Amino acid sequence: MPRTTVTVPLIDAEPGHRRPSASSRLLSHPFLLLAGIVVASLNMRGALASMAPLVGDVSAHYGLSSTVSSLVTSVPVLFLGLGSMVAPRLSQRFGTEQVLFAALVALAAGIVVRSLSSVTALFAGSILLGTAIALLNVLMPGLIKRDFPHRAASMTSLYTCSMVIGASTAAGVSVPLEKSFGGSWQEALAFWALPAAVAAAVWFPQVVLSRRSRSGASGPPGTPATPPGTGPAVRDTNVWRAPLAWQVTCFMGLQSLLVYVVIAWMPTILTDHGMSKGTAGIVFAVSNLIQVVGAFVFPLLAGRMRSQGPLVAAAVGLTAAGYVGLLVDPVGGAWVWAALLGVGQGGAVGLALTMIVLRSRNAYTAARLSGMAQGVGYLLAAAGPLAAGALYQSTGGWTAPIVLMLLVCCAQLAAGLGAGRDRRI
Repeated sequence: MPRTTVTVPLIDAEPGHRRPSASSRLLSHPFLLLAGIVVASLNMRGALASMAPLVGDVSAHYGLSSTVSSLVTSVPVLFLGLGSMVAPRLSQRFGTEQVLFAALVALAAGIVVRSLSSVTALFAGSILLGTAIALLNVLMPGLIKRDFPHRAASMTSLYTCSMVIGASTAAGVSVPLEKSFGGSWQEALAFWALPAAVAAAVWFPQVVLSRRSRSGASGPPGTPATPPGTGPAVRDTNVWRAPLAWQVTCFMGLQSLLVYVVIAWMPTILTDHGMSKGTAGIVFAVSNLIQVVGAFVFPLLAGRMRSQGPLVAAAVGLTAAGYVGLLVDPVGGAWVWAALLGVGQGGAVGLALTMIVLRSRNAYTAARLSGMAQGVGYLLAAAGPLAAGALYQSTGGWTAPIVLMLLVCCAQLAAGLGAGRDRRI
């Protein structure tokens, strides 16, 4: 049930409390919460996707090898994993709304730092923005489970689509932005701090509302408020010992690995086979944009099915077909492979996030499972771009990296079929 249906009665029911003011009613309007979720989600991949079309220019500027270049993408993904480990504890200590706001501010700061003309700044900014995105990634499913328990699948679909749209927009306009800034990749990357700052401003009313709610529900001075669904029995939940949680985690990690290999190397694969940088950037952006189809449809279907196994098979099959296309005819069929990868990977990420919600009995377990799945998952995913870059450098071609990704698809299918069973943690 959305918080807006419970906040006012709770305040009215307490003796001695004043009726909510006009400002409180405005802050608690469901449109503000919905807008906050959407604008936050738009920034959850944009900072990473904006780098992919420009990574060649960044590498040339600093004289980086293929293996070291892959770290430009792998380092933020690594900290997506490390940051995910601490997100539930930060949320419990400071509140979900406050941590999400801090993450958006840190994301804007990380994007600015990354764009400074220094290798140290490049990686320091990547670490900061990766950690910030981790907090957003982990806490959003728990927020949706808490505030929209009966519309979890549709809300997951909405925020996943927003995330994909943000990524595709960043990928598509990064090269034009670079040209408009006189060939400065630094300014093209720094531009994406602006939407992150806007998202922080749009989200801030939720921070104010959360503080007021905590103050009204805290009881006697010094007594901390207990978040819903976090009583002693719930706190004893240990997702790390649940086989189902590990299956969800593996599915999340392997689909993320496949996604970030595409983010890191798809434009380079296409340019290595003769496509211009501008066209490769557009193909990559289209692949990201088409993810909206899978990200929207698959979670909605998943919410109506007891078992998500058939959807897992469809998403993995489409992704594998796209990788096969990049292997056999990367340029000639580029638009087809982009479409297959887009629908397949959009569907996979939508399913992974939806299964975190569907496999959890309550918001607290959803936050814990989200932290585990995205923490371990992104640590696993960080190895993908690095391994692909190292294989490319050692073999001089893209055959070995793509064959490795096809093997990952097989493992992803096995994990997804287990995670898609009609069970709960």
